[in-house]
Amino acid sequence: MKEISFNEFLAKYQAGEIQVLDVREQEEYDALHLDGVTLLPLSVLAEQYAELDKEQAYYVICKSGRRSARACQFLAEEGYDVTNVQGGMDAFES
Repeated sequence: MKEISFNEFLAKYQAGEIQVLDVREQEEYDALHLDGVTLLPLSVLAEQYAELDKEQAYYVICKSGRRSARACQFLAEEGYDVTNVQGGMDAFES
């Protein structure tokens, strides 16, 4: 699985050159999120992942990096180009 450190991810995000997929739940997203990201909670990912563009590369984020790693594993098996953001939003808050 491809991974990126939070600092490397943040630089790419701030440059506006990436598509971000947030797999946290709605309440977590509402409390703190990055602007312009796509919310697709892990709890519904298996039912709704087909809405994602297979031609697009996604950087996947959650709270700590565990759920995003699971999401990346699933999406990669389905043929998507995904990169896990290590440390997740916890790294953003620290």
